[in-house]
Amino acid sequence: MVVCCRVICPRKNSPKNSGSESLAKNSLPHEKVLRIGIAGLGTVAQGLLTLLVENAERITRQAGMPIEVVRIASRSAKPEVDVGMAVFDTNLDSLLHDDVDVVVELIGGVDAARELISSALARGKSIVTANKAVLAAHANDWFNGDAILGIEASVAGGIPIMSTLKSGLSGNRIDWLVGIINGTCNYILTAMDEQGTSFAGALTEAQELGYAEADPGFDVDGVDAAQKLALLAALAFDIPVSMDDMYIEGISGVTVEDLRYARELGFRIRHVGIARRNEEKFETRVHPSLIPATDLVGDVAGVANAVIVGANAIGSMLLVGPGAGGLPTASAVLSDLIEIARGTCPRLRIGQNEGIRVPVAATESRYYLNIPAADRPGVFGEIGDILRRGGISIEAVIQKREAIRKSDGEPWVPIVMVTERVVEASMDDALSQLSSLESVRGQIRRIRVADFDR
Repeated sequence: MVVCCRVICPRKNSPKNSGSESLAKNSLPHEKVLRIGIAGLGTVAQGLLTLLVENAERITRQAGMPIEVVRIASRSAKPEVDVGMAVFDTNLDSLLHDDVDVVVELIGGVDAARELISSALARGKSIVTANKAVLAAHANDWFNGDAILGIEASVAGGIPIMSTLKSGLSGNRIDWLVGIINGTCNYILTAMDEQGTSFAGALTEAQELGYAEADPGFDVDGVDAAQKLALLAALAFDIPVSMDDMYIEGISGVTVEDLRYARELGFRIRHVGIARRNEEKFETRVHPSLIPATDLVGDVAGVANAVIVGANAIGSMLLVGPGAGGLPTASAVLSDLIEIARGTCPRLRIGQNEGIRVPVAATESRYYLNIPAADRPGVFGEIGDILRRGGISIEAVIQKREAIRKSDGEPWVPIVMVTERVVEASMDDALSQLSSLESVRGQIRRIRVADFDR
């Protein structure tokens, strides 16, 4: 894709631009120009350059001044991308020159990004970043100070969830939030659900379409969503950013069979991040969940993201939109840049009290269970006795004769059920006992149910 940024013209009688010289403002009728330097030339950076051209008039009007790209730094040049007269360099430190007001960090990763952000802030520059990994690791070093730090693009792509939490709902006590915040996982589960594609097949399709990396573990294992949830929880609950004691589970254990049974039971399966407040206790977990089909979140498909927020003043609200992609993420970057130009970008403020982080064993949920059990009399009674002794009630159950299979010559059938709410530690104990039964023929699959507090 070939994109262009606006050409920045040197003043008359001044020498041509060089790597260490300031770039002049163009001749627009504005006293001020917000001069930005972009780190990276990937999809989001190219989307930003595109929007700065296509939406230039509106951006200038909204910002109160033009936003000009004066420097770009990337590991390697991309001749197909027209950067106009912005100074290009392979050295990230070139963005620290005095002619840059705001550094837009779009390189990803942690170490180089942290060094660039810290150096730029030390020089009094503002930062806009889409990098949830560096924020999850180092945001506590930058929050609560004088730093102007725009992080809208770090979570949920084009959905304005960060500004909603830090500004729109700043007068609310936020009690909980649930989010589909990884587009790769959502695409894979949607393909498995709607097309009957296996996990491996859906992952390959996602990679071919550019929705998943060559090494997809960061996404499908839940790490990406966990980093985003840590940021959401910090802004929602006024606590430090932390992934300590966060339960993280990916989607590789979900099968097409689970998705079909979930539909029959009135649910969809999605990968979600859940954060809840209970006084000074905070619960954060990332895992696949059954979502009631009657809830709008269950219909969020493909690479789309969604976040539901529950607060004491507004009740609950749902934001849905594109969770990734060059233009949606660039749109979020631009929202921060416009706020910085206006002088209205709030400094991020969070509390220092981490509270008590609740381990997943202490959380409470309904559960979907898929138990491969021998097809003979008395087996369901054995399973029911163990659940009953653990104080676990059954809400719904499915056992189909046509689902009978054979293993080592003996027929078995999946017993699928949804339980009532129970503490996870009790469920863990019951599953341990169930797994030890001679009549259970394989691994029991357990998926939590996400019940939204509306």
